[in-house]
Amino acid sequence: MKNIIVVSVIMMVVATTAFARGGAQQGQVRMATGGNTGTYYAYGSAVGQILQEKTKIPITIQSTGASKANIQLIAAGEVELAIVQNDVMDYAYKGTELFTGEQTQAFSSMAALYAEVCQVVAGSSGITSIADLKGKRVSVGDAGSGVEFNAKQILEVYGITFADIDKQNLSFAASADALRDGKIDAFFCTAGAPTTAVVDLAISKDIVLLAIDDAHIAQLIRAYPFYTKYPITAGSYRGVAQDVQTVAVKATFIVSNKLSEETVYTLTKTLIESQREIQNSHAKGAELSAAYAVSGISVPFHAGAARYFKEIGAIQ
Repeated sequence: MKNIIVVSVIMMVVATTAFARGGAQQGQVRMATGGNTGTYYAYGSAVGQILQEKTKIPITIQSTGASKANIQLIAAGEVELAIVQNDVMDYAYKGTELFTGEQTQAFSSMAALYAEVCQVVAGSSGITSIADLKGKRVSVGDAGSGVEFNAKQILEVYGITFADIDKQNLSFAASADALRDGKIDAFFCTAGAPTTAVVDLAISKDIVLLAIDDAHIAQLIRAYPFYTKYPITAGSYRGVAQDVQTVAVKATFIVSNKLSEETVYTLTKTLIESQREIQNSHAKGAELSAAYAVSGISVPFHAGAARYFKEIGAIQ
């Protein structure tokens, strides 16, 4: 892991130099990730090193503002490869929600990578289902965030709007603090499970994870096909003794439409066939598989990615 961190720093310096010179070097692929303390950056750095070593394609890593910023960077021609949430890329492709008035189809899907789980956390105050949130004090994530839209959509299938709750826009850490202090009744959190803010909260306060039943999940997926069913396993948090069914969106690699079919084919093939090495470099690599890579994706695959997935029978 130490070597990966060193290499990622070197790659970041190269990336910064390339940007300063006004663009990518010949044959270079620039990857946009997220903040340099987040999962996107660490995962992207680990995968970038492996892909570069195996394909000999120069890959440079860029620390960014994550999903929306990454899509904008691809549209501006400043990167060729990026990690984004599959719901946010759906908004961009269709020009809805976060991208209302800013539609872009300058990118294509390459592969889904791992789950970002929609967790609904309540205190032990008699709230046992999402339907019980009506009239309650609920944090739905930062204003304009992907989490806020996840919350809006999940509540919607239960017949609840933001007007029906005392809506608060707090970060994960602030939401956990507010729930601990009795200032809110529940909060939404979209992140890998277990999530640090929730782990820390559960140490000092009894929590309830609210489940989403099959009927409401089916309704949600019909309306928003980027969601997938996901179980939060028992023991993920103190006091959670049984699996809790919810939904997840997916951290996903997207690529610029300007990348050649051959380049994207090579990157996709190497990504999937390097799962073991990726898992050894980052825990989230355990979730990578060909079947996972192609499900819950509403934006068309790049021709190179589609070619590989058709070859192995993952898509028709």
